[in-house]
Amino acid sequence: MPKLKTHSGTKKRVKQTKSGKLLRRRSAGNHFLQKKRASSKRKLSIASVILGKSRKNIKRKLGV
Repeated sequence: MPKLKTHSGTKKRVKQTKSGKLLRRRSAGNHFLQKKRASSKRKLSIASVILGKSRKNIKRKLGV
């Protein structure tokens, strides 16, 4: 079986922690920030953990 190539788009967007969790940035934090509450903008800055079936698929794309 040949080696799988790492998906370059996923590699740029997802970071893996030492314990194996996958972190991603939250969406909607780039523009139209004037109409959003300060608390919402603070929550957007916190990375989100990827869970469930999508975690398995992303790990496969990363070659982990």
